[in-house]
Amino acid sequence: MTIRVGLERYTVMAKHGYYAFEHKQEQPFVFTVWATLSKAKVGNELSNTLNYADIQVAIDRVMLESEAPIALMEEMAEQVIEQIAAFQTVAALHVRVEKPNAPLPHPGGLPVIEVEWHRN
Repeated sequence: MTIRVGLERYTVMAKHGYYAFEHKQEQPFVFTVWATLSKAKVGNELSNTLNYADIQVAIDRVMLESEAPIALMEEMAEQVIEQIAAFQTVAALHVRVEKPNAPLPHPGGLPVIEVEWHRN
């Protein structure tokens, strides 16, 4: 049995992006995070799982408490992974970041990155 814990479509308004003008006004970043647990049985103990509130806190730390703007969504995902990987109950992570208002040359499309991480 595999147990996964997730937080889907969590939107954070923040001033990040590759271009300097993106650092002046907040824009939405939408996170979906799935954690695969290291134990196949959790029982009824929160200490055996990952609290989805901890996923939200990790995203907030990265997006709202960074000292400087983060240029790339890949780096955002990697920093979120670093935060959540500290929980020993987590065996693997899948992080998706969407940037609905990204500057694109033409209308349409949704810029997205996804990063997979596995504990060695």
